[in-house]
Amino acid sequence: MPFFQTPPELGNQYTGDRVLRDYLERALPPDMRREIEGELSEIGELAGGDLYQQSVRERLDEPELTQWDAWGNRIDHIELTPLWKRVSRLAASYGLVGTAYEKKHGALSRIHQFTKVYLIDGSTAVYSCPLAMTDGAAKTLLTSGNKSLIDLAVPRLAHRDPDKAWTSGQWMTERTGGSDVAITESVAKLEHGEYRIYGTKWFSSATTANMALTLARPEGNPPGGSGLALFYVEVRTPEGALNNIRVNRLKDKLGTRMVPTAELTLEGTRAIPVSGLTGGIKNITPMLSVTRTWNAIGAITGMRRGLALARDYATRRVAFGAPLAKKPLHVETLADMEAEYEGAFLFAFRVVELLGKEEDGSISEEEKSLLRLLTPIVKLTTGKQAVAAASEALEAFGGAGYVEDTGLPRLLRDAQVLSIWEGTTNVLSLDLLRALSRGSTLDPIGKEMQRCADAAPTELRDAANAAMKALAHANAWLASTLEAGGPEAIEAGARRLAMTIGRAYELALLVKEAAWLLSTKQDRRGVLAAKRFLRHGIDLITDEDTRAEAEALLG
Repeated sequence: MPFFQTPPELGNQYTGDRVLRDYLERALPPDMRREIEGELSEIGELAGGDLYQQSVRERLDEPELTQWDAWGNRIDHIELTPLWKRVSRLAASYGLVGTAYEKKHGALSRIHQFTKVYLIDGSTAVYSCPLAMTDGAAKTLLTSGNKSLIDLAVPRLAHRDPDKAWTSGQWMTERTGGSDVAITESVAKLEHGEYRIYGTKWFSSATTANMALTLARPEGNPPGGSGLALFYVEVRTPEGALNNIRVNRLKDKLGTRMVPTAELTLEGTRAIPVSGLTGGIKNITPMLSVTRTWNAIGAITGMRRGLALARDYATRRVAFGAPLAKKPLHVETLADMEAEYEGAFLFAFRVVELLGKEEDGSISEEEKSLLRLLTPIVKLTTGKQAVAAASEALEAFGGAGYVEDTGLPRLLRDAQVLSIWEGTTNVLSLDLLRALSRGSTLDPIGKEMQRCADAAPTELRDAANAAMKALAHANAWLASTLEAGGPEAIEAGARRLAMTIGRAYELALLVKEAAWLLSTKQDRRGVLAAKRFLRHGIDLITDEDTRAEAEALLG
């Protein structure tokens, strides 16, 4: 009989995830964990079974734009894929956004919410994109204090009834640039007592949403970021027609192919100011804090999915006389992936914890500063880790990892968006510098890392010391570089600075988790993960000024 390779299987993504279950045991009260465990297991079974199989079967499906009907009417209808239609209903009914706003478990509600997102996202073809923007819109509106918009939109954005739930878009990017929204060209004109927006949105990732938040410059306002305002837009009129919006085309992207990302022209789109007619960039800050957290959760979801498939496949694939799971070099590779994933997991969920405490009002001033510093760092660190992990996961399958109908290449294509969307690695590194230039310091990170280091078991003291040493180097580099080379020299090294802080922080969290696993379960796997993570490298800072070298190399 000819040989046919058995494909990998996933199984229940909750019961099969040791790292997640250990974390929830440590982070949640026993009664809460017992209360939510049935639902988590149900989502885990769906994500590793039927929904996963559907996502592989329908991997070639993409949204379709029909701009004209048979009689010449402009309709700009976007038809979503069957998978996305199904997931939209599951997302509402499981409360993938709503759980955070129901606040049934207080500050821990965010952990509950993002655990569900983490479990299911890998089988949704990135439906987390509109969910992230929906969550961000709800948080932004609540922060704005605009009661009429809050009452109108937030209950719908957080609704559990699929027939009543809304999603939201986030229309910021224009032809003038991505992250530099200060040069936004869209203009808001006051016409007959209401604002109407005119302009082009170059990259809109939720064109099928019910509403959107967007930036525009009220007519007569000065140029630059100070002249922008944040506006609320309903995508359709009460009659069902588009709100003076034209869909020019859907983007042809490397990955996230089921996400209906479009170029839009706003031709007098009715809009309502969210919070005054200036300060638009400041007013979108709450949205970014939420969507960047979603980005980090998406990163660890992808890392976990690739690793789970590779580990299962290693037990099924026989090469050179034994399963890959028995081959020392292959086991080393999988263990390296595991250590990176565990560090990223702990980092992402630590930010989730802080976000929950902030929204619950139980956060300390030190923790507020910590959250502000960690949000850009977690996004950039985990985004880069996710791309590397996806590449390694494909390689673990050999040629099968490069063949489209296995469903595996999509892991890499979809991972690449994580280091781009909501700010590239460089942009987020500059965001960290801005926070430090406004009086923030790395002290909140240092204090938390020291607490982690103080808990280190004897065999991880070297790892704890390495994490603290890397952070000390970051502080020393900031001071010496500012004195010697000024702000431009610091900017040149901003990426290395941010990545060093991110990796040092992950190592500290791994040390803390290892101590808990040892003391409660006599489980040494946390120790092994921390040691291996340390060997991958922590301190990426270069002390010398490399600007002239870089310019000469590119000259």
